[in-house]
This record gives sequence, C-alpha cells and structure tokens, in this order.
Amino acid sequence: MKYFLICILIAGCSAPEKINHESYNETHRPQVHFSPKANWMNDPNGMVYYNSTYHLFFQYYPDSTVWGPMHWGHATSKDLIHWQQQPIALYPDSLGYIFSGSAVIDKDNTSGFGKNGIAPMVAIFTHHDPKGEKEGRNDFQNQSLAYSLDEGKTWVKYEGNPVIKNPGIKDFRDPKVHWFEEGKKWVMALAAADRIIFYSSKDLKTWNKESEFGNNVGAHGGVWECPDIFPLEYMGKKVWILIVNINPGGPNGGSATQYFTGDFDGKTFSPYQTDTRWLDYGPDEYAGVTWSNTGERKIFLGWMSNWQYANVVPTEKWRSAMTIPRELALEKEDSLYMVASQPVKELDVLDKTSVNLKNIDAGNFDLTSKTGKISGPVYLNISSDKIKSFSITLSNTLNEKVVIGYDESANNYFIDRTKSGKTNFEKDFASKSIAPRLSSAENVNMILVIDDVSVEMFADNGLLVMTAIFFPNENFSRIHIGSQNDFKIKELTFHALKGIRH
Repeated sequence: MKYFLICILIAGCSAPEKINHESYNETHRPQVHFSPKANWMNDPNGMVYYNSTYHLFFQYYPDSTVWGPMHWGHATSKDLIHWQQQPIALYPDSLGYIFSGSAVIDKDNTSGFGKNGIAPMVAIFTHHDPKGEKEGRNDFQNQSLAYSLDEGKTWVKYEGNPVIKNPGIKDFRDPKVHWFEEGKKWVMALAAADRIIFYSSKDLKTWNKESEFGNNVGAHGGVWECPDIFPLEYMGKKVWILIVNINPGGPNGGSATQYFTGDFDGKTFSPYQTDTRWLDYGPDEYAGVTWSNTGERKIFLGWMSNWQYANVVPTEKWRSAMTIPRELALEKEDSLYMVASQPVKELDVLDKTSVNLKNIDAGNFDLTSKTGKISGPVYLNISSDKIKSFSITLSNTLNEKVVIGYDESANNYFIDRTKSGKTNFEKDFASKSIAPRLSSAENVNMILVIDDVSVEMFADNGLLVMTAIFFPNENFSRIHIGSQNDFKIKELTFHALKGIRH
C-alpha cells in the first residue's frame, strides 16, 4: 500500500464514571490506559480471557506508591479498553511475596482443581522469599500455584506449593504457561538469570525440565525476565515467537522487551536468528506478555515505565500505567520473519466525531488551526505517498513539547522529550530516543497513541514500535506537523474520541 498513514490518539482528562474515584482527575493521570486507583503497580501478570471477560492481574503494592511486598492486583474488561479494578487476588504468605507469572483455563481439569464441571482458572507465579534473599541464599525464588472456581474472584493456594523448587539460581522467576496441543501437555517458559528454561507437565503440579535457551544469543545487558512463547502464522507457515524481557540493557536505556523467532517442538526452541530484536524500542515498555485463551489472536500488554525511574516519577497517589493492548502479527522483511504490533481494533469504541481534510502542504501545518485546541481524546489519520523527514510536535502554552518523527538522513525514528516538562526527577529522563527504520518500503504508515503522559508510536505496519512517557506541567493542547522536504498530506481525518471512563 503506497501511502503514509499516521494515527494519533490524544487524551485529556475527564471525570470517571465507571470507576467512581476522584483520583482519575489528578494531574498526570492516564485517560486511555489502565492505571491503578492508588499505589504502586508494575508487571502485568496472569492475563487470561474467559467467559467474554479479559482478566488483567498485575504486580501491586497496596500500601505505598513505591515498590514493596508484591501482591497480585486484578482488573477486568469486556472490551480491552474500559477496565474495572477488582479486589486484590493474591497476597504474600509464609512462602514469600507473589511475584510475576501467568494464568490458564484448565478446561480439561488436568490439575484436578475443578469441581462440579467448573473449569479452574489456575495461576502460576513466583514465590519470592525476602528472608532467604536477605540471608544471601540463591534459592529464594520458587514456582507455585493457586486456583479459582469463580472466575478470579477468590483464590485457593495449592497445598503442595512450591511445584518447582529452585535449583540454586538467584534469578529464577516469571513462569509463562500454555497448553501445547501437539504433545497434550502444559509447557512453561521460565526466566533463569541469563536464559530461559522450558518445563513441561501433564497436570500443572509435576514439572519436568526439557531444555534451556539463551546462552550467548540476543541482548544480555541485564537479567532476563518475563518470558512468553506462542505461535504466529505467516502465509500458512507457523513460526514460534519467544519474548524475553531484559533489565537493564534496552536500546534506549534501562528495561525493554526483545524477541526471537524460530521453531518449537514442545521441548526445544530452535531460533531462526540469534541477533537482537526489540518488540518496542522506546524507553517505557517492559514486562510485556500476551493474554492466554484467546485462540489464534495474540494480544500483548506491557508495563508503561522503566526501572531507571519508575519509583520517582512525579505522580502522587499512584504510580505507573499499562500500554494500550496490542495485536501481534507476523510480517516478512526480505527473508526475515518479524513481529509487528498494532493497537487493538477495540479502540474504535472511543470514536465520537470527525473532520476530514485533503491535499495539505505539511511543511508547516498547524493542525489545531483547523480543529481547535485539543481538549480531549483525538484520533488523527494522515496519508501520503512517500516517506520523508518530518516531525509531529505536541505542545502547550508553557512552550513544553514532545517531538515525534523520522530523520531521513539517519533513517531513524525518534521521540524527543528533552523539553517535555518535569524531567529533573532522574538524570537521564530528559532524552531523545531513537530507533532504526526496519522497513525498506518507499511508503510508511504510522500510528501514534498519545495520552496525557505518554506516546506510543507504531511505524511501518507496526514493525517499529516506540513508547515513551512524559510529565508536562500543563496538558498538551496543540499539534504541529513540519518538514524540510516537499511533504504533502493526501488526506487527514481528525477524530474526537471519548475517554475510557465516560
């Protein structure tokens, strides 16, 4: 498709209705992303779809806005966009804090946890023993189970926990489990220091080690964490995707998400490539994994922050948000299989009104002169025929700004937040993040999802993704498009959208 497409979603503040909590009007509160009502949140956990409901569990500390003893928080949604926060699902116990993990629907009751024909929802998580850590032992992280028979409302921890005991690896965590149909067994990908260990089980309780992957492949600037493994199809060929989050060592500093493509036989992952590929090049997507029980559809969600500054960002009563849920697909660039990400189609539920413009000279174009001051969510669709250097500037009356764009001479995309407002809470926050263009096509398409405090960029059919957060002293209200080249916009459609709490 020979055109240039940019989609921008900008969210302003609006009073919450579905969640009756005044904090959702607070300064820097995300309006089109999930954030907790109060206190600390990090990794998404246990994401599972069941009975027309998406479940999002997450690392949560209910007693502070900084990291502490981990619980599993819980939220639910019917459409991936509007979320209701539920009571805490899992609390720390004598075996330790409740670290990251996954959840599955055991429809055949292989575990025996089901009763009266009810399929159990089973959570597989890491028990982190703080006492063992303090004593300097290497076996303080072990894998455990809990199950629910009422769709995640209440949970029972398995009396035989832990089900996988630590063999003496300091970082031994974040189990991601799925049903491997060909082998009629459950498969677990587990992060173990600098590699992934695969285990299998017939009943979720007794696990056997199958293989290891990761020695001297991919990025190793930090500890490997939060893995995921699943297949995607490209023109009838099944390709397995192994996601590995890493902290630190990301392409623009701190934590980030890398991935590998290859074959998987239920025992061994055989990679097609051993170089480093990033699912998101920006500084603020981490611990991303996919929902289980969604069939062939693979929906990804990440924590929208970075361990370099997550504990000190300038929000008062809560910290952190999740990314927009993203649809994953497989693309091929030359001979290489690559994972592409796009915002889920469910974002369409936010559409309210639109304005259409055509044949625009974009060398110096003030969009808000046509649409008025941006005061709420917006979806902007721009098409052109050929990629050239360009910039999209979000700004306010205080001359604070974030600049997103493409540099043709360097063949790089970028997000520049050096003048975005509050930046002095961490020495490296005021930064310009860059990412190489991965596509060789003459045309380009791009989606930008912009909330009060974040931007997510999806370029070239989502082959290149960047996420960045920022904290202006006044919400951005203007959009300006500029280029030093002969840049013509063929068509521009401006959509005003509802915030997710209307």
